[in-house]
Amino acid sequence: MFYRDERLALFIDGSNLYATAKALSFDIDYKLLRQEFMRRGKLLRAFYYTALLENEEYSPIRPLVDWLHYNGFTLVTKPAKEFIDSQGRRKVKGNMDIELTVDAMETAQHVDHIVLFSGDGDFKPLVSALQRRGVRVSVCSTIRSQPPMIADDLRRQADNFIELDELRDVIGRPPRDYTQTPRPADEPPGLRTQPPHPRTQPPQALPAEED
Repeated sequence: MFYRDERLALFIDGSNLYATAKALSFDIDYKLLRQEFMRRGKLLRAFYYTALLENEEYSPIRPLVDWLHYNGFTLVTKPAKEFIDSQGRRKVKGNMDIELTVDAMETAQHVDHIVLFSGDGDFKPLVSALQRRGVRVSVCSTIRSQPPMIADDLRRQADNFIELDELRDVIGRPPRDYTQTPRPADEPPGLRTQPPHPRTQPPQALPAEED
């Protein structure tokens, strides 16, 4: 379903993709992900969507967002909203569906093929609208988790379904036991090993928004 001369764009629903990879028990290396789709076609844009809790001193997803911004991804972010529900529970609202939909419709005239990294059934009308404009749409998610992470009607609407689990060996990073990391010979004893590059850090997804 991929042709080397077709113009590609990736649309990544950050929190949905993180939840999907977590359900499959592997972490995504976004550098490898981008390289894989550059190999499959003429990659014009790779969009990544996520909401951020700006009122916290440190956001776990910030290193990933900064790395993506400097390494070929188009970042689309907005502040997440916190609220307390009727049971007194802290909730976070950070839905990016509208932003992703608008950008995909604007991009449609410039590409031949869009790859949507999300299993959210709310994107079915978007996929249908893109197809009416002559754009082929692949959806990447998984049916191998319990429950499956992709809505059945979204999968049926897509021109092509990409099973994320089948990309594990291509875009996944191997598990790393930091307690067993050898210390460089010139590193003083007791000095903590520096954390890995931000691209290897899995994003910490915001809690899913409840309808």
